[in-house]
Amino acid sequence: MQRYFVQQPFNEMNEVTITGDNARHISKVMRMEIGDQIVVVHTDIAYVCEIVSLGQEIVVKQTGNTIPSPEMPVKVDIACGLPKGDKLELITQKGTELGMHALIPFSAERSIVKWDDKKGEKKTERLQKIAQEAAEQSHRTHVPAIINPISFKQLVNLVSSYDAVFIADEEDAKKEKRTRFADKLKKVYDYESKSILLIFGPEGGISRNEAKSLLEAGAETMSLGPRILRAETAPLYALSAISYEFE
Repeated sequence: MQRYFVQQPFNEMNEVTITGDNARHISKVMRMEIGDQIVVVHTDIAYVCEIVSLGQEIVVKQTGNTIPSPEMPVKVDIACGLPKGDKLELITQKGTELGMHALIPFSAERSIVKWDDKKGEKKTERLQKIAQEAAEQSHRTHVPAIINPISFKQLVNLVSSYDAVFIADEEDAKKEKRTRFADKLKKVYDYESKSILLIFGPEGGISRNEAKSLLEAGAETMSLGPRILRAETAPLYALSAISYEFE
């Protein structure tokens, strides 16, 4: 069944009105009819609904059935140093498919890209739309929040709000003896909320000064193997590893 996310709550009759692009997709693209069923997600719950009214606005009603959540048992936020080109779009789309909870871009020391505040809002809106489409496609019940880029200082201040924070540091990959990422993840089982922040640098990686500041704030390095991964590859590798460990 097709899946659609809605912001407005169901009314006392367990009905909700779908408008905009979603309504057009239901009527014009999918060519659905009254009586057809879709999945409507609201506040991270997936309701099986039946179409009761068609038009520019579409009214659907709960059938009484819900679909179990496919979300990871651990919340994983991804912090990325601003990369070049459309790499943030790739990370957003594939990260959503792999279970990312939120994406936090930040201005890193080695970021070549400088975020244009005037155009930034539109970029964030585009990334949020990509995340929603990917969430619908992968049948998730949560759409990752795409945060407006923050400063490195703000990133450091976020460290204390997570159970575990890991930095992808290429210097760690060069060591002959590395602590396996899977072994470091074991300690997350001890926390009730199980929240993880993964930090990745831009194309040039995390600088030594940045790594020092993050480690002093309570973060630790993670080893993603002996090979140096691209800025857009490393987050997907780490998400896959976490999914393997917890799911």
